[in-house]
This record gives sequence, C-alpha cells and structure tokens, in this order.
Amino acid sequence: MSTFDPDALECLAAIIEEGGFERAAQRLSITQSAVSQRLRALEAQVGTVLIVRSRPLKPTPAGQLMLKHAKMMRLLRADLEKDLKELAPSAAGGGRDEERISIAINADSIATWALPALDALARQGLPVEIITDDQEFTHEWLREGQVLGCVTSLGQTLRGCRMEPLGSMDYVVVAHHAYAHAHCPKGLNAHNFHQLPFVAFNRKDHLQHSFVEQAFGLPRVGLKQLFVPSSEGQIRAVRSGWGVSVLPELAVRDLVASGELVNLAPRHRLGVMLYWHCWNLSSDVLDAMTAALTEAATRSLNACLPQKTPPGRGSKRKDSAASVTSAG
Repeated sequence: MSTFDPDALECLAAIIEEGGFERAAQRLSITQSAVSQRLRALEAQVGTVLIVRSRPLKPTPAGQLMLKHAKMMRLLRADLEKDLKELAPSAAGGGRDEERISIAINADSIATWALPALDALARQGLPVEIITDDQEFTHEWLREGQVLGCVTSLGQTLRGCRMEPLGSMDYVVVAHHAYAHAHCPKGLNAHNFHQLPFVAFNRKDHLQHSFVEQAFGLPRVGLKQLFVPSSEGQIRAVRSGWGVSVLPELAVRDLVASGELVNLAPRHRLGVMLYWHCWNLSSDVLDAMTAALTEAATRSLNACLPQKTPPGRGSKRKDSAASVTSAG
C-alpha cells in the first residue's frame, strides 16, 4: 500500500473541516494554490476524486476514508507525544496546532458534565476539538470519520468502533415562577400543553415532543416552539419568561431548588440513555478519554436517576433511547 504524504492528508482534513480551500489555506498558513496542489497530488495518488466541489464542500466516500486515515495519524502522533512527554517531561511538544483530536458531544452534556471530564487532558496539552450536535445525530460525525469518538443516544455499536454506556440524562419541564403562575398555575397537563410555547434547541430537538407524548400517553403531539441553539441560552430564555422547556435536571436543579424555576410536571421526567462510541483502536489517548468520560458520567448522570417507584404507584414507559418515569 502507498504511503500518503502527511501534509497532503492534513490538507484534505483542513478543507473538509474548514469547509473550503481559502479557510484551509489560512489554517495551514499556506497559499490557496498550494492547498489545491496538495489535494490534486493526493487524489492522483489515490486514483479518485476525494472532494465534491459543491456548496458546501463534502468528501466523497473515498474522501471520508482518507479523512478517517488522517485522523488516525493524528491519534498516533498524539499517543507518541504523550509517551515522549512521560519519558522526557521537559521536552517541547512537536505536535502541530492544526492536528486536532475531534470528538462530537451533545450540547446538554457539554453544558453539564462532559467538560470537567476533559479538564486533565486539556491541561496536558491534548489539542481537543469538540463538535456539538443533537445526541441523536452525533454518531453521524463518527460514522463519516470526521471525529474519533462521540457521545450519543445510539445504543448500537458502530462498525469498527467500541461502545461504553454512560448512563441516563434526565430531563424535566420547567418555567419561570412568574410565567407558571400566569399561564399554567396547576402545572403542565394533557389539556394545556398546546397553548404554551416550548423553547427547543433547534429543529432536530425532539425532546419537547417526546416528554409530552410519553408523560401524558399521547401518540403524537404538535407544539408551539421557539428555537434557541444553546443549552445555556434555553435556560436564559426560560428564566426571561419566553415559555416552558424540557431541560436537563442537572442544569436546572439549583434554579428549581431556589424557586426561580418551577417544575411543571414533578411526577414526570424523561430519561435519555447516553453512550460513548469511539474507534476500536489501541491508543493511550483514546483510552484516557474513554475513562475520563465514563467516570464523569457515572458520577454525574447516575446521581440524576429517579428513585424507584413504589409498587402500585405511577408507571414507566420506555423505548430504545428514552423513557418517562412517573412517580406518585
């Protein structure tokens, strides 16, 4: 098998990650012409087109394979850097700034438990890049080879990957106390949910629908929705009286305890199982990242699991990704 030029591989990765030739050139500190030349040389060596020159640019199936190879080379270099630092702590690192170790994590995990898990690795100099997406879609980044690991609600192992269960992230429906008093003084129920605006993350966010459907035993619901593409932004919108929202219990626990926010359906919570998927490779960096995330999730997510419902009180509804627990 041919040996591919590391600079050409990084050039391909930069084009895909930055979304264009000009931004790739800026990132690599070379000319746009040099970016094109490196890509053409790599395509000639592989024997096929690697980039579809569309808007936006996207890799061909062969380009996705080469991108995955480029990221594997980054991982090997990161492992080497880690080992060298252990042997010679005073040695200067030789890694390049553009060689990022990319992972995909859903926004709610980033806003609650995931970032502290990566503190030690970041302080050690690991060039981490976190890509955010809905927990139902982060695995697509891994499937396409654009990241080496992801936190997702997908409970089925991807080809060539390994999977670790992280635990259940619990969601509750909340509103500002003044808003709740004015619009739903008796809480959220099957008769008034359609009158209230729900603050969702984006159009991919199905948590609001899932909560209402499963909490009240409804097959399909339509909601009035506002969209704020930030977990912290959703909380701020709710605190400002925009409407109600289904948010991580971890993120709003203190606000509910203080009385600023009101849990509108205290007998119900939506549990979304999360999993860590990563490439099935022997790598100290991957192992350290896996251990850090699983340990942090165990501490944080398990603390949010609801107490067991006493026999004869409440009910529990489940599907493959989420469940609403009702407690009397």
